[in-house]
Amino acid sequence: MTVKDALKLAIDSGNMVAMGYLGDLTDAELFHRPFPGCNHINWQVGHLIQSEHDLTEKASPGSAKPLPAGFAEKYTPETSRSNDPRDFCSKEELLRVAAEQRASTLAALANIDEARLDLSTGIEYAPTIGALFSLQGSHWLMHAGQWAVIRRQLGRSPLF
Repeated sequence: MTVKDALKLAIDSGNMVAMGYLGDLTDAELFHRPFPGCNHINWQVGHLIQSEHDLTEKASPGSAKPLPAGFAEKYTPETSRSNDPRDFCSKEELLRVAAEQRASTLAALANIDEARLDLSTGIEYAPTIGALFSLQGSHWLMHAGQWAVIRRQLGRSPLF
């Protein structure tokens, strides 16, 4: 197994868990907050998509598919406080854009020279390009852990 194979496995594992948790939730359920002040899932998914786009661009400039017009403005720290579904994308749109960004990430990983994976990014939480790619799976997993709690609050059985 190569380094790129291991990174792809980590990204794919994070995707499998995240998409499993999102699969049966409704648009309305994506706005459930587990506790006051916590972000709802819709905002978190938009944040993850925006983050994935930005990290892929940092790792391999010009490789991420552009986000839809207005997407970034819907998913800012300020909008995280809104509970109005009109302020955000639908679940269907989120999953479509997430899949597009993931395809860009995986293509960038497949096309990058492995020697570049050790290059510094200047980012404390992802100090190398390899770490940027690794974060694409672990960031989604971190948020999926929050979704597991919300799913239980909504009466769903554990999936994993």
